[in-house]
Amino acid sequence: MDSSYARPLKPSGEFLRQLRRLGDVAAPASILPTVLERVGLVDSYTALDTPIGPAFMAYNDHGVSALMRALSAADFERQFRRRFGRPLRQVPELPTRLRHMVQRLLSGARHAALHLDLRRMSEFERAVLLKALQIPRGEVRPYAWVAREIGSPKAVRAVGSALGKNPMPLLIPCHRVVRSDGQAGAYALGPEAKRAVLAAEGVDVEEMEELARSGTRYYGSDSTRVYCFPTCRHARRITARHRVPFSSVEAAAAAGYRPCLVCRPARAS
Repeated sequence: MDSSYARPLKPSGEFLRQLRRLGDVAAPASILPTVLERVGLVDSYTALDTPIGPAFMAYNDHGVSALMRALSAADFERQFRRRFGRPLRQVPELPTRLRHMVQRLLSGARHAALHLDLRRMSEFERAVLLKALQIPRGEVRPYAWVAREIGSPKAVRAVGSALGKNPMPLLIPCHRVVRSDGQAGAYALGPEAKRAVLAAEGVDVEEMEELARSGTRYYGSDSTRVYCFPTCRHARRITARHRVPFSSVEAAAAAGYRPCLVCRPARAS
C-alpha cells in the first residue's frame, strides 16, 4: 500500500482563508424583519382610517395585534413597545387580503375571517374579548351578560377590566358592552368615541340611556311572551301596543315571559 494515502492532507493557506470568511457571511438586511415577523418577534404596522378617525394598526404572522389611536407613528411605537415589549417596523400599507378583511369588519360585516393575536392576554381576558366579538352590530349587552356567558357570573368588575385592556377596539367591539344599569359606560378610546361608534352602528344612545334612567332593562312582547334586551333585533320589531317594559329578569319571569333565545337576557330553564 502506498504510504502517501495514510498521510493527512495539509490544507493550503488560501483554503483556510476562505473557510474563515464563512463566518462573515450575513443574510440580506431585508430578510431579518420578515423572519422575525414570521416567528412573532416583530410586528409590522401602518396608518389606518377608522370610523373615529386616523389610527395605527399592527400585525404579525399570528394576526392583528393592535389597533390604537396615537398622536404620531413614533407615539404609537412607544405605546406598543411599552405594552407588548416587541419591536415594530413601519410599512406603507396593509397586505391586500388583510386590508380587505379589516375594511369589511369596520364596515359592519358580521363574519370576516380575521386572525387576532391575543397571546399576551390571559385566558379569562381572551374569553371576555371573544365573547364581545359575538355581540351583533347595532346591539349592546351589559357587563353582567358577558360575565354570565363565559361562566363567571360574579366577575363583572373583572370583565370591565379585561375590556379596558382590549388591544384593538373597533375590531373587537367592546363598545357594544355597557353598564348593567343600561348607561353607556367607559371605553378604551373614551366615552364620546363609544357613543359615536354606537350611533354609527344604529344604536339610539339617547333612548338607551333614557330607558336606563327610567329603570327599563328589558322589553317583552305580549303576543309571543318573550322578553329581550331593548337593542335586540327582535325587541325592535315589537310594536308599541304589544311592548311590555320590565325592570328585571325576575319581573319578566313572574309575569310569565320567557327569555329570548337570541340575545339571552337570562338562561332559559
